[in-house]
Amino acid sequence: MTYDPTNPLIVQSDRTVLLETDNEQFEEARDALSKFAELVKSPEHIHTYQITELSLWNAAALEYRPGEVKEELRTYSKYEVPEGLLEDIDDFMSRYGRLKLVAEDDELFLVSDDHGLLNEVARHDKVEEFVLGQVGEGTLKVEANERGFIKHALIQVGYPVEDLAGYEEGESLDVELLDVTESGDEFELREYQKEAVDAFWAGGTEKGGSGAVVLPCGAGKTIVALGVLDAAKSHTLVLCTNVTALRQWRDELLDKTSLEPEQIGEYSGEVKEIKPVTLTTYQILTYRKDEDSEFEHFDIFNEANWGLIIYDEVHLLPAPVFRAVANLQSRRRLGLTATLVREDGKEDEVFSLIGPKKYDVPWRVLEKQGFIAAAKCTETRVPFRDDELRLKYALADPREKYKLAATNPAKLDVIQRLLDKHEGDHILVIGQYLDQLDDISDMCGAPIITGRTKQEERDVLYQDFRSGEVPVLVVSKVANFAVDLPDANVAIQVSGTFGSRQEEAQRLGRILRPKGNEGNEAHFYSVVTRDSTEQEYSNKRQLFLTEQGYRYTINTIE
Repeated sequence: MTYDPTNPLIVQSDRTVLLETDNEQFEEARDALSKFAELVKSPEHIHTYQITELSLWNAAALEYRPGEVKEELRTYSKYEVPEGLLEDIDDFMSRYGRLKLVAEDDELFLVSDDHGLLNEVARHDKVEEFVLGQVGEGTLKVEANERGFIKHALIQVGYPVEDLAGYEEGESLDVELLDVTESGDEFELREYQKEAVDAFWAGGTEKGGSGAVVLPCGAGKTIVALGVLDAAKSHTLVLCTNVTALRQWRDELLDKTSLEPEQIGEYSGEVKEIKPVTLTTYQILTYRKDEDSEFEHFDIFNEANWGLIIYDEVHLLPAPVFRAVANLQSRRRLGLTATLVREDGKEDEVFSLIGPKKYDVPWRVLEKQGFIAAAKCTETRVPFRDDELRLKYALADPREKYKLAATNPAKLDVIQRLLDKHEGDHILVIGQYLDQLDDISDMCGAPIITGRTKQEERDVLYQDFRSGEVPVLVVSKVANFAVDLPDANVAIQVSGTFGSRQEEAQRLGRILRPKGNEGNEAHFYSVVTRDSTEQEYSNKRQLFLTEQGYRYTINTIE
């Protein structure tokens, strides 16, 4: 095959793929790569993708064939595609589905046409404990109640199983999406949201019904979930990050579906209701009296005949909940997230227990289409102005160094200047340390929300912020996740959780909702202490956003 040097891809033997953005074929090549490679970073001129075992297994789960993947690479590559990579594509993609899980009369079987592979895997110490015995050539009977653990064990040994054991339909639910919302607005899913629903649902067959939808913050992941609920029409359990998110889910369900208030239940620290659609939080699920006690609320997974379980912000799924998820493989499972990056590196558990990635749209694509706001990111670096504080910082241990830098009083002047600059905007001031946030609240006379703020008071303040009655809101990390503040267009980050990329992305996401007639631009500021560990951590925090194509302007204050 003759390769064309004007093509946009450079495919390398370490399985990285470089994509030129200033190329006529950029969008075609990007769409092709999204099927079988993970976007690693996407600054201005060259986007970097990584082809991994997991990305190829995701492609295989979506029924792409090795030949199609290799042809896409050859079509868009400037140079010859490394032979070793082509062999890896054949090898890894062929592993998915060589083993299959099937069910018959409430019994579960692991089957394969490759009898040698089946026998080999059955003797692996991670799998052996689940095997009950051989019932025929190419068929092993396995523990029906351990379906999730079997799937996770098989992905660990390098042979992700195709789960064809099907789903329990769950108790039926008469629910429809509204054409006009209860608040009086016309409503329909955007095209990419429809595509996400179709990709997950797959016509209701066993080929669909489990997996993750990856969309940027502000792109309407909840709306995708409503579309899936409309397709499933069954009793549904929704797992949320916090009570504020839970209440917002309730509002969306009442506004955009035919469900009545009495059909939606809240299972939280305050209320314990099981209804056709039940909303709960990861916090309540992981509650136990002490480390040796049982998780008291895991029974919620079995207290109703759920046909669908939705995991909001699935990349934050707590490790203890994975055990409960493993026992729910007969229920349809939808994971929603802005990024499948987990700080604990357990992406394979999301793949095996929730399901493969079913749909993904990059942040910058939806920004370009006007579905999320364009964001300007600025980092302002301030010095230690107090010599005594500088000395204290120099002598402190690493954790104390970070706190001293993060709470540097010199930040207050910068924060006030930014508040003055954006007077009239909807501004969130976000931080980690409560004393610092109290000082900022006192300085600017803005209300504050932290973990100590009662839920009723939080709800009132969030509503006052949405209405414009409160133009500035000071918030702790309780507002990192799933807080719907669509009018927020300025975020000032004054401190954070060390180098958490997830947190950086979620905080930016608070201001990415489209701004309608006010313009479609948002401002994200980070105020950090210069020449400190906080600046080093800030560089790590920004990594995810710069990889997504966001650029930071650096301002240094003397």
